[in-house]
Amino acid sequence: MADYPWYKSYDAGVAHSLEPYPDITLLDIIAETTREMPEHTFMYFKDRYFSYKEASRLFEVMASALIASGVKRGDRVASMLLNMPQQLIAAFGTMKAGGIFVPLNPLYNEDELVHALTTVDAEIIIVWDLLYASVKKVQPRTKLKLVIATSLEDYMLPEAKKPHTMQLEKGDVWLDELMDKHAKDTAPAVKPGVNDTALILFSGGTTGAPKGAMLSFKNMLAVGLQTNMWNKQGLVSHNDYTMALMPLFHAYGFNGVIGSSLCVRNPLALVANPRDLDDVIYTIKKVRPGSMPGVPTLFIGLMEHPEVKAGKVDFTCLKYCLSGAIPLMVETKQRWEAMTGAPILEAYGLTESTVVFTVGPLKGQWKEGAVGLPLPDVIIKFVDVTDPDKELPYGEEGEVVGKGPQIMQGYWNNPRGTAEMIKDGWLYTGDIGYMDKDGYLYLTSRKKDLIKPSGHQVWPKEVEEVLSTHPAVAEACVAGIPDARQVEAVKAWVILMPGQKVTAEELQSYCRDKLTAYKVPKFIEFREALPKTLVGKILRRVLQEEEKAKKPS
Repeated sequence: MADYPWYKSYDAGVAHSLEPYPDITLLDIIAETTREMPEHTFMYFKDRYFSYKEASRLFEVMASALIASGVKRGDRVASMLLNMPQQLIAAFGTMKAGGIFVPLNPLYNEDELVHALTTVDAEIIIVWDLLYASVKKVQPRTKLKLVIATSLEDYMLPEAKKPHTMQLEKGDVWLDELMDKHAKDTAPAVKPGVNDTALILFSGGTTGAPKGAMLSFKNMLAVGLQTNMWNKQGLVSHNDYTMALMPLFHAYGFNGVIGSSLCVRNPLALVANPRDLDDVIYTIKKVRPGSMPGVPTLFIGLMEHPEVKAGKVDFTCLKYCLSGAIPLMVETKQRWEAMTGAPILEAYGLTESTVVFTVGPLKGQWKEGAVGLPLPDVIIKFVDVTDPDKELPYGEEGEVVGKGPQIMQGYWNNPRGTAEMIKDGWLYTGDIGYMDKDGYLYLTSRKKDLIKPSGHQVWPKEVEEVLSTHPAVAEACVAGIPDARQVEAVKAWVILMPGQKVTAEELQSYCRDKLTAYKVPKFIEFREALPKTLVGKILRRVLQEEEKAKKPS
C-alpha cells in the first residue's frame, strides 16, 4: 500500500483500508439488527418510536405493495417527501422490491420535476399530500401511472392522525390504505445484490441541469463503514441517536446520515423541516442525540435561538457534529464548540462520491480552511486545470480528482456525462484545491466558476473572501457575466449587515487595496437575499441566468 501524506494525520486506531468490504447490503444490516435486537429503536419522529421489528415489517409491506402495483427489478420509484418515516418506508420498501429509489426535492418547480421524472422514467411516486396537486399537474408530461399520497400525520402517534379530507383522483391511493391492504402479505423473496443500483440522487444543479447519479448498495455500505471507522471514538453506544436533519433527497441526508447510522445501529431522530428550529430543539431535548450532522446555517440558527441563548437547551449529550455542503466559518465553529463542547468536523464530497471524500479528524489537529483528510480507501490527486492529463505534485493547486469504493456507477442514461466525470475509475470533481504536507485538503474554487475578464483568470472565492471581510457585508457571491468590453466581467451580489450602509464604489475601493485590479468587481448589486439550495449552497448560475435575462438598457 502506498504511503500517502494523510495517513500520518489519521487518529489512532483508524485503519488505512477496510478492504475487503463485506458482501452485504444495508437491507442485510437492517435484517440482522432486527433478528438480534428487534425492540431496538430504528427511528423517532414527533413523539413516536419505531422499533427495528416494526420498521422492518413496514418495509416488507411496502415492498409487497409496490410489487403488487407492478414494480419489477430495476424499476425506478420516485418520492417527494419531507424527512418523515414515509421517506424511509418508501426507500427501503422500494429496495426490498428490487426497485431503485429516486427521492426528489420537494421544492422542484414544474420543469425541474418533469426533467427528473422523465430522466428516470418513473411510473410510481410517493408524495406528501400538500404536493399532490403539483405532481398531478405535470403527470401528463411524464410516464407516471400511480401517485401514492401521504400526510405528515399518518405515521405520527395514533392520536395525532387525522382523517384524509383531500379527494384523490381515480387510480391513485393513500399510502396508509395501501399498506393496510397488504399488511398480511408475506415478505417478498427478492434479494438485491451488492452491485445493484439502490438509489438515484439528482446532483444539486449548481452547474447546470441536475443529473441522476446511480449509487449501488456497495457504494452506500462503503461510506457507512468508512465514516464509522473514522468516528469510532465518538459514538460509543448503539443507543446514541443521530439527528436526521439533512434532506433525505440529498446525498448528505440519505447516505451521510441514514446509511452511516444503520451500519452501527444508531437510532435516527427525524425532523420534517430542519428550518423549524423549535422542532429541532424539542427533538434534541427528547432523544439527547450523540451526533448531529448539519450545515453552518443550522448551527448559527441554533446559537441565535432564544431558548439556546437563555441556556435552556443542554447540548452535553453531543459527542460530535458534522458540517458539509457549504464552507464552515471559523467563528461559527469556535462559538459552537465553546457552547456545546462538541467538535464540528468539516467534510467534503459530492453526490457522485455517494456523499463524502474527506472529513476532519475527530481527535487530531484542526486546520483553518481545510476540509479534512481522505477517508480510508480514498485516494486524492490533483491535475492541471487546463491539461487534465498532467498530474501535479501534492502542494500545487489543481483540480481535485478522487478514487474510492464510493464512486458512483455513473449518471442514469447519460453516458456522455459519465465519461466527462469518471475517467479510468477517477472522479474529476471540478473543484480546485491543494493538499498540504500533512494530507489536509483545501478547496479554493470551482473549475466551472472561473471568470476570464479580458483573458485573465479570477476565482470567485478569492473575491468573495475579500468582500466578506468588510464590516458592512453579511454575504457575497461573485460570478462572471457577459460584458461588451471585457467579454466576461466580474460581478458581485452583496447582502449587507442589518443597519449597515456602503456604496458600490466604496466596496470596489476596499477590494482594490487587497486584490489585483482585474479581480475587483466591475459591477456590484445589493440584494436582500441570494438564491440557495435547500442545504444552503448559493446558486451562482441562477444569478448569472437572471443577468442574461435582463434587457439591454
